[in-house]
Amino acid sequence: MVTAAGGCGLAAVVDHQDEDAVAELVARITKEKGHLDLLVNCVWGGDNKAQWGTAIDALDVGKGRAMLDQAIVSHIITTKAMLPLLRLGTDPLVVEVTDGAGGFFRGALFYDLVKNAVIRLAFATAESLRESSICAVAVTPGFLRSEAVLKHFGVTCETWRDAIATDPHFAHSETPIFVGRGIAALAALDADAKAARNGRVFASWGLATEFGLTDTDGSVPNWGAHAADSDFGRDHAASHARFLNAFPHQPSPP
Repeated sequence: MVTAAGGCGLAAVVDHQDEDAVAELVARITKEKGHLDLLVNCVWGGDNKAQWGTAIDALDVGKGRAMLDQAIVSHIITTKAMLPLLRLGTDPLVVEVTDGAGGFFRGALFYDLVKNAVIRLAFATAESLRESSICAVAVTPGFLRSEAVLKHFGVTCETWRDAIATDPHFAHSETPIFVGRGIAALAALDADAKAARNGRVFASWGLATEFGLTDTDGSVPNWGAHAADSDFGRDHAASHARFLNAFPHQPSPP
């Protein structure tokens, strides 16, 4: 896919929970490229561990712990290992891919912990590396037409619209290319522009508006606008407000 788009795509099979395996990847990149300008942490694979609709007292904690390791600790392992290469890069950027651009509850306890922790991880990385040239942000897609989602609906990239009858919200979905183009636009910014965005959270639809991007079919999906006009989006907004209200209302933390 990368090569077809004009780049040079080089695949590597890596278990990002295995520090030795990640170290081998670092060695390969060091040998072949010598530096790293952009790191996108997008390891997930936790759909079968999300436990949607499960009460807290019925949760399988083992599954939840595995999700935390798989989707958070793997990101930390990778960023830690890649730092020497990033320090040699040009205006280096770390991107943490999450789900949702707010602090709202995401419907399942462990899933919520992961997706909010990934946002916090981008902020913590930015704060930890503030004296360096490395910046970090979090980015969320909207309703993503990933391979897993297409499989769930029993459709393909070509027939995805057939799933709208099952879930009308799917009409506002987007391809992974859409958020990828937003990340590429962030990566192309100069050091000052990256610094101005350091530690923040961005959404694919916002990046599309800012940088004039489209999806592969020329459309500009706006999941945020659709959510704002939907009951679930209003529920998310109320949940986000409750989260913010959990913090003391004072000018600065103690």
